[in-house]
Amino acid sequence: MSPPPRSLGSPITGMSLIELMVAMVLGLLVAAGIVNVFTVTTGSSLVQTQVAKLQEEGRFAITALTNDLRMANGQYCSNMGGQSSTRTNGVISLDRYLRTPQVLVSGAALQAAISDNTTLWGSTSGNTYPAAPTAAYAMPSFLSMRGYDCTTTACTPVDPAGTGTGSIPAQGTDVGKRVLGSSVLTVRYLNGARGWVLNGTTSFMTLSGTNVTKVTVVPQAGEPLFSDVTAGDLMMLADCNSAQVFSATAAASGSGGSVTPDSTNFAKPVQPSGVLPKLFDFNRDYQTVTYFLQIVDDNNGHKTGALMKRLNGVSSELVRGVERLDFLYGVMDAAGNTSFRTAKDVDSATSCASSSVTVTGTDPGCLWRSVQSIEVHLLMDGQLPLATLTPSDLQYQYFGDTALTAAAAPDDASRTVNPATQGFDNHMVRREFTALVSVRNYNP
Repeated sequence: MSPPPRSLGSPITGMSLIELMVAMVLGLLVAAGIVNVFTVTTGSSLVQTQVAKLQEEGRFAITALTNDLRMANGQYCSNMGGQSSTRTNGVISLDRYLRTPQVLVSGAALQAAISDNTTLWGSTSGNTYPAAPTAAYAMPSFLSMRGYDCTTTACTPVDPAGTGTGSIPAQGTDVGKRVLGSSVLTVRYLNGARGWVLNGTTSFMTLSGTNVTKVTVVPQAGEPLFSDVTAGDLMMLADCNSAQVFSATAAASGSGGSVTPDSTNFAKPVQPSGVLPKLFDFNRDYQTVTYFLQIVDDNNGHKTGALMKRLNGVSSELVRGVERLDFLYGVMDAAGNTSFRTAKDVDSATSCASSSVTVTGTDPGCLWRSVQSIEVHLLMDGQLPLATLTPSDLQYQYFGDTALTAAAAPDDASRTVNPATQGFDNHMVRREFTALVSVRNYNP
């Protein structure tokens, strides 16, 4: 059936060209608004995600540093702080024990047994350290802790980068190099959880008078295997009063073995006077921990800094996104005053409240023993450059940039260390983290 005929006077329905154009413009405006809201929301979400990740990793980095730094100079079950006084003849004597092992081997043998040592006996790099000992001596203060402050061109008191295999890298902007302008800190302490308890039955000392002529070891549950001892390792005999480091010949026997002090020692180790004597492998159990920053690649063409922990010569990455690392050292001087100083200030000190019994007159580097707290500063970045960041998002403040009185852009000319100079992208979120670490084992 056909539709009825249309009247000639009926209007024609539909949209005119003008109406269509207006509708399209309105549609485009709405779409643009939606896209803009989506872009802003996405950018804000990315920034918030970066900040959250940055906060989490910053806390982790601070925790890792704190756990090791507070243990500097830690010894086995010894809680004596130590005091000293100077006699009229200039020799510094002890009123009670200093918390430091007595070393019975040559200076060269001791230095060969530790990692990341930057100061040789008798060196004159910024500070004149003692000549190699010729008799038994107390372990020097600068081997328990030594820090290094670095600009983008140099480090003080010396450059901590070594020349041997496995040493920490030199500064630079290439992947694998140490981050420009980042400090380095090395601490040493005894891992008291290791070693063998000398209970007098299964593990015991053989004596000639008070001299120890042999130590027999039969590892008990939870103790390390005697086979872990490597030929040439130094040994440490310790109790809750003191410790002695000596050279010995190790001989395996069944599941255990024995160590016999050899003739290269300045003196024979003596029977410990305190309780709970224990034998340690000094090379392995007296730990050297070094913290520094190293440049890494995220495999997307972007570089960032990684906090590295180096334990007994082996480096491992802890967390990424660290661009700056600085330390200040709270020390007690000979007058009993406490102040925060740079590594160079501490290293150059020669007069301290506590010093080695073998020193006459001055004691170079002795102030490292009197560091009672360490102020840690970290600058973290979001690792992923974001083009959507606003100028206010990019601003940050870091304590080392003393010329700045407020937050500023990464490329501000007043910054002593610039992210771009370090090889990092400016377009990242950055935040500073700080901590004050109390050193448990300092000598007042």
